[in-house]
Amino acid sequence: MERCYFCKGQVIPKRVRHIHEWGERVLILQDVPAEVCQQCGEVYFGPEALRLMDEVTLGQSQATAYMSVPVFSMSA
Repeated sequence: MERCYFCKGQVIPKRVRHIHEWGERVLILQDVPAEVCQQCGEVYFGPEALRLMDEVTLGQSQATAYMSVPVFSMSA
């Protein structure tokens, strides 16, 4: 992909951090290969990255680290 679907900016390959929500689970994926628009920041994942995300989501990969994350409610 050379141009962003939304803004037509230039898209370049990068490695990104992706926060993936699956039901009640929140997974942080690091060093994910992606293409990123230099103008608007839109991120595009290729088929291999999506396959790896599916493996992680289905529990077929081991986590490399764990962290504690606070949760805040904004309801009145």
